[in-house]
Amino acid sequence: MRSYVVGGAVRDALLGLPVKDHDHVVVGATPEQMIAAGFRAVGKDFPVFLHPHTHEEYALARTERKTAPGYHGFVFHAAPDVTLEQDLVRRDLTINAMAQAEDGSIVDPHNGRQDLQARLFRHVSDAFAEDPVRILRIARFAARLPDFTVADGTNALMRRMVDEGEVDALVPERVWQELARGLMEGRPSRMLAVLRDCGALARILPELDALWSESLLRTIDHAAALDHPLEVRFAVLMRTLAAVAPIQAVCKRLKVPNECRDLAVMTAREQDGIKRALDLSAEAIVTLFERSDAFRKPERFAQLLLAAACGADDLPQGPHLARALDAARAVNAGEVAARYADRKAGIAGAVHTARVDAVQRMLHQAN
Repeated sequence: MRSYVVGGAVRDALLGLPVKDHDHVVVGATPEQMIAAGFRAVGKDFPVFLHPHTHEEYALARTERKTAPGYHGFVFHAAPDVTLEQDLVRRDLTINAMAQAEDGSIVDPHNGRQDLQARLFRHVSDAFAEDPVRILRIARFAARLPDFTVADGTNALMRRMVDEGEVDALVPERVWQELARGLMEGRPSRMLAVLRDCGALARILPELDALWSESLLRTIDHAAALDHPLEVRFAVLMRTLAAVAPIQAVCKRLKVPNECRDLAVMTAREQDGIKRALDLSAEAIVTLFERSDAFRKPERFAQLLLAAACGADDLPQGPHLARALDAARAVNAGEVAARYADRKAGIAGAVHTARVDAVQRMLHQAN
């Protein structure tokens, strides 16, 4: 029984990048032997085990065979006679098809090191075409390793996969998972560019594909450079669509989480008002706050300002609205309500008026 570190850990170590997780392949073992050695079985589709002390994943070497369309259509075979080379050949890219033995030596049957040096994403074999998720993964890797390019042959294979409808078999949850992970990398524009170059963006996000621009790429990379959270980055991406209806359609189709959807919709709805904030009256500013639920969710309103400002060199409207919100939130709604205890119908209006007055004083002092 021999174990090897495989995949991303080997790749990142050779690139001099931090290694977050170590995945292991075990050759020459049975599930019974793993359990006897103290490992805990966790794999549903194939034998994967957690180390009793490090809790890192150890998978038995396996082969796979395509039996049906989509990325679920595989049959796996794991047995003691499956070799390391057989396990590595099923992997997506040459740079992910390397292994490190316990003595530190590198097993590299597909010249992954050479492609690392050439900064190339190259598929290991034509079996790449059997799993459409690999298109999303290679695009995500491009966002993480922006100086890498897709090898011509690999890009041609990805185009063929798109033309043959493999991308259409992807489930929305997996598309969103990979898209979200790519958005959180350092250069998310590279993910979008790779998807567009092979035709996958037109299938996954046709709304964005139709409105493609250099401004879109610069803005989403700006959001990444500012280390904005996922909700803000997605809102910035969807801002390109400029209207609520297409954003809602994207979010419904991809089953986008509520927090991301709500901020994206709000950004599209309110960004014009935010840009005109310096010219808005106190009444209009408070109405903006109410419409955005800023009094109950000030943190989300702060994210709204970040999303609306992203890509602008200097947007004084953001600090202006932040100061106005502080002034409005300083109003003690409980005290105002107490004065109208016998007239409940007038409480909301009175609180609104008090907040408008507070913002008006802030505007007067600012001038």
